[in-house]
Amino acid sequence: MTFPSVHRYHDGTKHHFNNFARSLGYLDWSSQPRPFRTFAGTKAFPLYPTPSVSAGGYTPRSTTYAQLFDGDGVVEQVSAAAIGDVLRHALGLSAWKRFEKSRWSLRVNPSSGNLHPTEAYIVCGAVAGLSGTPAVYHYAADRHSLELRCAVDAPAWMSACAGREDILLIALTSIHWREAWKYGERAFRYCQHDLGHAMAAVGVSAALAGWRTRLLPAWSHRSIATLSGIDRDEDFIEAEREEPACLLAVSATDVPAALNRDGHALVEAVRNGRWSGRASQLSENHVEWTFIDEIARETEDPGHPVVFETLARNTGPAFVSQSAVSPRLVDCSPPQGEPGEARGYRAGQLDARAIILRRRSAVAFDGQSAIDGLVFFDMLSRIVPGRHAPWDVLWWTPRIHLVLFVHRVDGVAPGLYLLARDPQALDRLQASCGREFLWEPAHDTVPVMCLARGDCRMLAKRLSCDQDIAADGFFSLGMIADFDASLGAHGRSFYRHLFWESGVVGQALYLEAEAAGTRSTGIGCFYDDPVHDVLGLQGHAFQSLYHFTVGMPVDDTRLTTEPGYGWEAKS
Repeated sequence: MTFPSVHRYHDGTKHHFNNFARSLGYLDWSSQPRPFRTFAGTKAFPLYPTPSVSAGGYTPRSTTYAQLFDGDGVVEQVSAAAIGDVLRHALGLSAWKRFEKSRWSLRVNPSSGNLHPTEAYIVCGAVAGLSGTPAVYHYAADRHSLELRCAVDAPAWMSACAGREDILLIALTSIHWREAWKYGERAFRYCQHDLGHAMAAVGVSAALAGWRTRLLPAWSHRSIATLSGIDRDEDFIEAEREEPACLLAVSATDVPAALNRDGHALVEAVRNGRWSGRASQLSENHVEWTFIDEIARETEDPGHPVVFETLARNTGPAFVSQSAVSPRLVDCSPPQGEPGEARGYRAGQLDARAIILRRRSAVAFDGQSAIDGLVFFDMLSRIVPGRHAPWDVLWWTPRIHLVLFVHRVDGVAPGLYLLARDPQALDRLQASCGREFLWEPAHDTVPVMCLARGDCRMLAKRLSCDQDIAADGFFSLGMIADFDASLGAHGRSFYRHLFWESGVVGQALYLEAEAAGTRSTGIGCFYDDPVHDVLGLQGHAFQSLYHFTVGMPVDDTRLTTEPGYGWEAKS
C-alpha cells in the first residue's frame, strides 16, 4: 500500500543542504498574526485562580512531580475552579518576556517559534460559576477565561452523556496561518507538533486534579468541527478558519460508550444549540499556501470507530513499567541506584505546578556542562510509555523512536544511540538501518542501544540546520517515525498522529529537563534525508519528524521576565 499524497507533501517540505522547504524567506511584520483569538459579542467567564473569581471551596491539592505519574491521590470534582486550575497549567500563559519596547508571551504548552496555532474549546455540563446550562466555550488564554459559544439544552446533554455530569471535553483546533506566516509550506508539520505538545500538557495538568485524559479516536474531523463551532461560516466572517484536530475526554472514570463511538447525539444537541460570538481576525493580509490546504484535505480524519472497540477490552498496551527501571550502565562504572536518586527531586517532592509553569525553551547552552548518567537514563525511562500521563492520552502503540547524539553524559561514552520506544519495532529498525552499527545494549532495562562511539557534536549540529544548540547540550536527538506501516494500519489521517506523538514525547522531555534543573528545546529545522543517510534508512519505512536537545542553558540577560498574568505579580 502506498500513500502518494502524503509522500508528496512530506517529501516536498523537507529541508536539504542546498535548499529549504518553500516559504517567503522573510518575515512580513505587517501581516504578523495576532497572538490571541477572541470571540466578540458573547459572555466571558473569568476562571480561578483569578483573584476576582471565587474558588467555591476548591483547594488545589499539593502535587509533587513524582505524584503526576503514580495515579494516586485525591480526585477533584468537576467545578469551575478545578477547570480553571487545569486550563491554567495546560494551556495558559507561563510568562511574559520583554526586550526594550517589545513584549511577548510564553505559554505552558510550547509552540514552534512561539506562534501558538492551537486553540481549545471546552464542552461540559452545567457548572456553578459558568453557564447555567451545558455549554461549549472557547478558552481565551490571554485573559484566562472561557468565552461562551453555545448553550445546550440540559436534557439533550444528559442524553448524549448518559446522565454523566463529570465529563469534560476539550476540542483542539489549529490555525494554519499562524505557523505559515513564518514557516511557509512546512507549517502543517509544526501545527501537528504543537497539537501533540498541547495534548500532553492537558494530560499532565488534568493529572493534578486526579483526572485522566484520553483521545476519542472515533470522532471524525467533521464532528469535531461541529462540536467546536468552527464550521459556522457566519461566525468566521473575515476571520481565519480553524482546522479540527482532536477531541480529548477528561474525567476520573470511563467515558460513556456513546461518546466513545462518535458522539452523534451530542453533535446534534450542539448543532441545535444557541450560538453566540464572532471570531476575531488575526491578520488583515495573508499569503495562501495551497500545499497546506491539500495535505489538510488528504489527511482529514473520518474517525477510527474500531479502535475503541479494542480499547474497551484492554486497559492499554503492555508498556515498560516505570517502577521496573533500575539504572545500571553497560561498559562504564556509574553510581548505582534507583531512578531519581541521582537528582533527589522525586524523593524531595518538587512541586509539579512550579515545574509546569517554569518550562521554557532554551535559546543557547553553555557547551561545557555534563549530566549524570543516572539522570540521563532516568529521563529516557520517562519517555518509554507507561499507564500514566501523558502516555494515557494516546490510543496507539508507540510509533516514534529516538536516535540520540550523546555529547556529555557522565559514565556514557559519547556517540550515536537508539531508543526503540516499542520493543517490537527494534528488529525492523535494525533491519532498515543500512549501516554497520554495534547494536550493543547500553542499559539493563531502558531499551537504549549503542550504535557507534565517538564525538558526534558536529554531526548533530550539521543535521539540525547547523544550529549550535544541537551540539552544545548534554545530548540531542532525532525522532524517527514508523512511517508507512503506521499509515497502512490506520490510513492517511494517521500522518497527523505521528507528529502528535512526537509532540507528546517533546513535552515529556521538556518537563524532565526542568525537573532535573536543566533546560531543553524542540528543533523543527533539520535536514530530513541526511538524518536518514546517517542511519542508512531508505524509502519511507522510517522518517525523521522532530529534533530535540537538552543541556545547561545560557540565559539572555537582556530580557526581563514577568508573570503570565498580572494578578500573579501581586500574589
